Amino acid sequence: MTNKEERAGVPLTNLDQPLFDGAGATKRDLVDYLDAVRDRILPELAGRPLSVIRVLRGQAPFMQKNVPKYTPPWVRTVSLWAESSRRTVTYALCDDRRTLLWFANQRAVEYHPALVRVEEGNHPTHLVLDLDPPEGAGFAVVVRAAKLVRQALAAAELSGMVKTSGAKGVHVFVPLEPGLAHEDVAAATRALAVRAERIDPALATTAFIREDRGGKVFLDPTRSGGATVVATYSPRLRPGTPVSFPVPWDELDRVTPADFTVRTVPALVAGTDPWVAHMPPPQRLLADLVEEGHTIPVPRVQAMHEGKRRARARRG
Repeated sequence: MTNKEERAGVPLTNLDQPLFDGAGATKRDLVDYLDAVRDRILPELAGRPLSVIRVLRGQAPFMQKNVPKYTPPWVRTVSLWAESSRRTVTYALCDDRRTLLWFANQRAVEYHPALVRVEEGNHPTHLVLDLDPPEGAGFAVVVRAAKLVRQALAAAELSGMVKTSGAKGVHVFVPLEPGLAHEDVAAATRALAVRAERIDPALATTAFIREDRGGKVFLDPTRSGGATVVATYSPRLRPGTPVSFPVPWDELDRVTPADFTVRTVPALVAGTDPWVAHMPPPQRLLADLVEEGHTIPVPRVQAMHEGKRRARARRG
């Protein structure tokens, strides 16, 4: 059965199909959710090059950066050079309800905007730390590590907002004054991760190579430059279809990621936007933080060299 409908001029099809195995939701649930929270999620997507994770029936989930050829002409796009893939990528800009509903009908479950807005050039709007728990650990250990990050931020005269990732971890966002170079933001992110690790090295680590983390929470400082982070209020491709959701610092001990799903979140944001309500104002980065960060190797580059060194050692 096709269940063909239309909303905001967007044809919607196959709405009663399961979204994915274990979702506990249909495609209709995804469409209804995104439409219900559109006034919350669209400000986080608008003007930012967007990557999405789609899940088509009978196929493995995949991340889509380039817009497909059949993209409607009313979807705004921007073409940018992607250094990682050495090619030009044409990204969608999800600026309005119609575009959001079109993505929902394409079975785009996850929404990963860039940390820059097109009209502001290559200047990140936020500094982001991504906290990832070790295999088998509960959410409580990530909360403890997040508090280390908060301490490091306070010592650097910064404050941030925390949200569940919608998976197992949390993201800490620090809004930035306009015009900062992405190299300096990336450096400051590395420095903050290292400073948080120093507070309790038995709990947290900045080791980029997974086998070196020793069962600790990974403080990932690589969400900078051309990186993306799953948007606040975005669903995730996880059992139960959880949602990345903002949580005040003093409530972080009392929640779990499973509390926030496509079924529960619309009521939680009715008449309020906790992401905006609790977000600090844009901030500047202290010079010593940036300077320290520039002395810390870029994790991916360091890991690549270390991987090559270990491979040579094994061969030798």
